[in-house]
Amino acid sequence: MNAGSVTSAILSEGVGRALEVSLRGADELLPQDEWIKKLQRAETTGQPLRIKLGLDPTAPDIHIGHTVVLNKLRQLQDLGHTVIFLIGDFTTTIGDPSGRNTTRPPLTREQIEANAQTYYRQASLVLDSSKTEVRYNSEWSDPLGARGMIQLAAKYTVARMMERDDFSKRFKAGHSISVHEFLYPLMQGYDSVALKSDLELGGTDQKFNLLVGRHLQQEYGQEPQCILTMPLLEGLDGVEKMSKSKNNYIGISEAPNTMFAKVLSISDVLMWRWYTLLSFKSLAEIAALKAEVESGRNPKDAKVALAKEITARFHSAAAAEAAEQDFVNRSKGGVPEDIPELTLEGAPLGIAQLLKLAGLAPSASEGNRLIDGGGVRVDSAVISDKSLKLPAGSYVMQVGKRKFVRLTLH
Repeated sequence: MNAGSVTSAILSEGVGRALEVSLRGADELLPQDEWIKKLQRAETTGQPLRIKLGLDPTAPDIHIGHTVVLNKLRQLQDLGHTVIFLIGDFTTTIGDPSGRNTTRPPLTREQIEANAQTYYRQASLVLDSSKTEVRYNSEWSDPLGARGMIQLAAKYTVARMMERDDFSKRFKAGHSISVHEFLYPLMQGYDSVALKSDLELGGTDQKFNLLVGRHLQQEYGQEPQCILTMPLLEGLDGVEKMSKSKNNYIGISEAPNTMFAKVLSISDVLMWRWYTLLSFKSLAEIAALKAEVESGRNPKDAKVALAKEITARFHSAAAAEAAEQDFVNRSKGGVPEDIPELTLEGAPLGIAQLLKLAGLAPSASEGNRLIDGGGVRVDSAVISDKSLKLPAGSYVMQVGKRKFVRLTLH
């Protein structure tokens, strides 16, 4: 959607701005006319809208792909609305079937609790915690009981459930669908009823679940929520969605130097999409920067600015400055200051064995392959002799541009 074209003369300046913020980078806003009415009511009454995001703590760490919806929450939060950060400690025990062609195994209560401990702390690096309502859906889901669950299930049909893309594909392919998987979208939808949400956010893969919440609110006599879906962020490769399993991610708890370098590794084209979805710069500021690049400014300048902004958000401005300097040092062949140190006995030791012991290669044979490829340096000198043995002394071992170890041999 083109956010710049939606602001109409019939909207007040505040509502028009809020609509533009809502649409920035969004995939869909449904129904847009209802959202405008909610914004107008909030402006007239001074009553903030209730904006919900549910996250199931299926893993202990969040990567920056997850922060696309968190950024949108923060933007709406800054407009004065109430953000509800919902931790799905109950729904996680069911297991979300979204986008899967097999049944997702539910986590244990211990796993859920361990993961939930880190979720909000990490999310608070983006959200304003003083303006965030934190809830757990076990608050209302556990007391529902068997009778309540049956009554809830009566409010949705199997035919509508089978309209869901991943369910229909699995059914047609003859893959199993467990009955409890039908309960997941119902319970996520019931969260909206319990919280009386005005807007629910989610990735594009959550659209069906968000619509179930809208339907159930109507069934329970509430004004239905609007839904805002955000695109799934492409990872470092610029092709697949960001995912730990694809190793194309940036974890928000990664070291500043690593985070900075990973952002700089993305393509110039992907950089602008990341600006829209991840940066807190205004669309006007981004457009001006893009115009400068198109007029001849080095795109690396824009990428460095993005890398510093993201690194500072999850660490600090000082850490971002240090990460930039570290990257400059590496680019010039210099040695970063904060490299691991290792002391070993038994000198002299073979270079391939040392690469393995230092954690710079998974095995000695892989170390030899790295040497053959010219990717190994000792004290800045490229190593080509696989039979080399290092005598007692101190060395800086380097593999590629980013891996260093300060080694002392006795």
